[in-house]
Amino acid sequence: MTEVSSLTGRLLVATPALADPNFDRAVVLLLDHDEEGSLGVVLNRPTPVDVGDILEGWGDLTGEPGVVFQGGPVSLDSALGVAVIPGDASGDALPLGWRRVHGAIGLVDLEAPPELLASALGSLRIFAGYAGWGPGQLEDELAEGAWYVVESEPGDVSSPSPERLWREVLRRQRSELAMVATYPDDPSLN
Repeated sequence: MTEVSSLTGRLLVATPALADPNFDRAVVLLLDHDEEGSLGVVLNRPTPVDVGDILEGWGDLTGEPGVVFQGGPVSLDSALGVAVIPGDASGDALPLGWRRVHGAIGLVDLEAPPELLASALGSLRIFAGYAGWGPGQLEDELAEGAWYVVESEPGDVSSPSPERLWREVLRRQRSELAMVATYPDDPSLN
């Protein structure tokens, strides 16, 4: 197999041509990407379920909206916590129960007591399920033009308006991708 350049920490932004309804206008944060496959969470699929209703103690630590997000179509009965730790946390300064993914973005151990992380968290989002790709599968989708790959920003994880995230991420690009943000929801209505 050819060597895979890691996209961990980057965003996959669904192109308008992506036909899979699970990923229509999705913005996926890649938490892991290597020769064995890829794993990420969809950042812009809030559910009506409050975090506090399923994870005691964690609801008070999440930002608005304080709901669980559908991280993807795989393992919807499992939960992942993604948090941003502000500042220059490194080495021994990393809070217990948090593992860096990329920059200030990391995974939270939801089995840890919430109060262990409360003072260190800048933002927290809880995801039910995840998006996963087997070896080479994501690379095939990229070659087919299903996704744009762009840099993530820590604020993407906790966007207070997740329904606008697809357009906002595209709009901030310094290329022709910014124009894609104006693509209509239903091109047949033009």
